[in-house]
Amino acid sequence: MRHLETTYFFCYYICTSMLPGVCQQPFCLFLPFSIYTIANTAMASSGQLHVDFELKSPAEKVWGTIRDSTTIFPQALSHDYKSIQVLEGDGKAPGSVRLINYAEGSPIVKVSKERIESVDEAEKKYVYSIIDGDLLKYYKTFIGKIIVVPKGESSLVKWSCEFEKASEEIPDPSVIKEFAVKNFKEIDDYLHGKA
Repeated sequence: MRHLETTYFFCYYICTSMLPGVCQQPFCLFLPFSIYTIANTAMASSGQLHVDFELKSPAEKVWGTIRDSTTIFPQALSHDYKSIQVLEGDGKAPGSVRLINYAEGSPIVKVSKERIESVDEAEKKYVYSIIDGDLLKYYKTFIGKIIVVPKGESSLVKWSCEFEKASEEIPDPSVIKEFAVKNFKEIDDYLHGKA
């Protein structure tokens, strides 16, 4: 009962304090809206996804493709990438901003603006964040990380992301994870085709 009293008081406070002259009743039509707003704000959640997969290509070649993805991805994966345009920086260094236009192969995202957050050449680690575009309709924040680990003549790619959903109804970005894995598998085939 105390919970209901608190909720009603909150609704009364909102209506009388923020909307003076509109409503003076504690049990009003603004109550469902207030409860819905509070619930959705509180329920928005954060999370992480991880996936590791092996590629036939050596780590140096895979890493080189990531570093030159502005040019290589639209060429090698034209069914997924229409273009990648550098807006700020050189497209490789931290702080660089790129505008990515996706093709029909991309599941939910058609335009994305990405900022490179950090690059570690020795560890072959690349961190980026999405700062604008379709993905932010679903996720308030999205940070991706790629690590390429040498494994003899082949390589192990570790892809992960951290995200905050725009609302609780939004699913985890598993489709983005699957898209990333598919891209790297196709890049692997591309590299082998060039060998």
